[in-house]
Amino acid sequence: MKNKNTQVKGKSQKWKDVRSKRCISSIKSSDLNSSPVAVKIIKEVSVKKKTVKRLKNKPKAVAENKKNSPGSGFKKSAFQANGCSTFALNDEKEDFQDWREGSDSVHANGVETSDDTEVQGGRLEGEALHHCAQRGNQENRAVLVMQKNETLCFRGKCTVTCLYGRVEVMGFTIDEGQKPYPLFSPASHCPLTIRALGNSEYIRDNRTEASNILQEYLSQASRKKLVKKVTSSSSIILLDPLETTLTRFLSSFTHLGELFSPPVSELMSAVPDTPLNSLGMIPLASTIEGMKTSRSCRDALGAVVNASRGDLDGCGVILVCGTKNVGKSTFIRILMNTLLNHTSSVDYLEGDLGQTEFTPAGCLSLSTVKEPLLGPPFTHQLTPDHMIYYGQPSCETDLDRYLESLKSLWRRRPQCRETPVVINTMGWVKGFGFQLLVDLIRFLPVTHVVQLSHGGGTQFPSLTPEFLRTAQGYQTHPPAQTALNELAEIHGPPRAYTHLSVQSEFQGVARQGTATHQRSNEHRELSLLGYLSELQSAEPGPVRPLHTLTPYQVPNTAVALGVIHCEVAPSHMLYAANASLVGLCCLAEKVTSKGGPVVLSQTALCPCVGFGVLRGIDMARGLYFLLTPVDPSILRKVNCLLLGAISLPSCILTTQPGFEDEMPYVTADYSFDLTGAGKIRVFKGLMRPSQMGVQ
Repeated sequence: MKNKNTQVKGKSQKWKDVRSKRCISSIKSSDLNSSPVAVKIIKEVSVKKKTVKRLKNKPKAVAENKKNSPGSGFKKSAFQANGCSTFALNDEKEDFQDWREGSDSVHANGVETSDDTEVQGGRLEGEALHHCAQRGNQENRAVLVMQKNETLCFRGKCTVTCLYGRVEVMGFTIDEGQKPYPLFSPASHCPLTIRALGNSEYIRDNRTEASNILQEYLSQASRKKLVKKVTSSSSIILLDPLETTLTRFLSSFTHLGELFSPPVSELMSAVPDTPLNSLGMIPLASTIEGMKTSRSCRDALGAVVNASRGDLDGCGVILVCGTKNVGKSTFIRILMNTLLNHTSSVDYLEGDLGQTEFTPAGCLSLSTVKEPLLGPPFTHQLTPDHMIYYGQPSCETDLDRYLESLKSLWRRRPQCRETPVVINTMGWVKGFGFQLLVDLIRFLPVTHVVQLSHGGGTQFPSLTPEFLRTAQGYQTHPPAQTALNELAEIHGPPRAYTHLSVQSEFQGVARQGTATHQRSNEHRELSLLGYLSELQSAEPGPVRPLHTLTPYQVPNTAVALGVIHCEVAPSHMLYAANASLVGLCCLAEKVTSKGGPVVLSQTALCPCVGFGVLRGIDMARGLYFLLTPVDPSILRKVNCLLLGAISLPSCILTTQPGFEDEMPYVTADYSFDLTGAGKIRVFKGLMRPSQMGVQ
């Protein structure tokens, strides 16, 4: 293969390894209650993800003996990660071969095999956990020794630090010397699995080095027990309890008290009374199937990562599509984590209004992701670079505004930015939903389309470049055949992209979760609660209900008020907005008032900087009382409050301690039979697909 060490003119050197720089038998209920953690138990079979070939040259040495380790003899094209220094990568062809070999060695049950007799595998459970885990010197801390390819599947939450070797979680590799990472494995999603990857290729003094490392964390007796388990392919991890503002806020609601415990269906598969239970982790037996990745899924991940690292100079634009409950979000999290093994950041364009990754539902956004995603969406809410509040969990009432919003977000992304982009799409793949997919592929410079399906077939036509030549979009239309021939003669073939078909085998694929916390509406509520948790103080202490927090006072003449999901008479606008979630937006034109509230006459397409709770309106003084975690310096730019169909979780209103009689904004005296009691749905003159000849 041609050596690519010379820098291509006009292209900066892109990719680098920046990870080191990123600062049982039957069980009785009485047995579970005796554990320091509320143990409700689970079953699971762990599944292995293939190992991405690690870059040899690392910006930061993580151990003294590694400084003298043999260097890599491979060469790779030079790239740059958003202005970071240059480094050498391994040959792309060999990288892809590593992905192929990794996927070949992973069986359907997640146990990786090899001809090397040192390689072991399987789930850590039962007695094994007592032999390879020890409680640390500090309270509720544990140290765990894992052999290569061994897995630990669990419910709960913790902070993991790799002390020796390497481990992998959701596609992200954690090396020794890196900072601790938080892991969240709630009952709302598939349980997380920690997999040991073993040590690097060069020889090290295993037990002496491990003993020195463990000296800081374990007593002498515990250290001796664990050192006996250490081999050349072992990994050692430190597990600490995890308590954050988010977890404290969620646990303040009664119905979420068991969120990080196993669901009822897993109660008989948890492993109690291990050194890990006291810190908030509940190990799961192999009877519970963890995250299962199919061969096609692993191949697609390998193809996308290696293409981004090679010919595309790290600027791959990957669009992920599929029907509902097929595992798009799970695949995207694994993909972004894998990309973050090699680059400092990944751009993410949110196109799924109902199941957003980094914001409350109803938002379209463009975000820069710099940290691995080691939990469900509500555990990693962040402030996007750009965001538009659409205001509904579905776009079916206004398709044009949906497309124009996404195009507006894409135009805000710097054209010279050399960062891979992952695009999430809706699970609506029939009729107009399918036409929107066609439009997105045509509007955006997509390099890869990853199409997820299940059951051995496809749920909608394959979106290959050939199919797109004649496909009908909502805003775009295929040219006539004569025009296609003329274009081919003048400009060559149309822009091509790589189509990757993935058969999803993730847990719960093709079916909507029915257990507590697993329904899509509950996921949306959790994401919104995750956002509202930012209102709490970062300092440890009791959780303060929202009605006890001091709100901002906003003059109603300084901001416009609009409703974007239905038609509301101007005289009823304030009633509709009171005690509701509003998007904090920035109109291009200045808001002027002749006295009194300013009401928007039509929906505006404008940037959104965050969300707030309009907790009260003082008509006498002309003030809105607003709770929001948005920084005051950014709030000064806000001149519009938009009310959408995304409502506050009921627990926010019903959990208001201090009220003896009726709670504010909560009533049971209501009837939908009354005229005008329900919201008015507005459809923008859309016809059914059958009326347009679309199947």
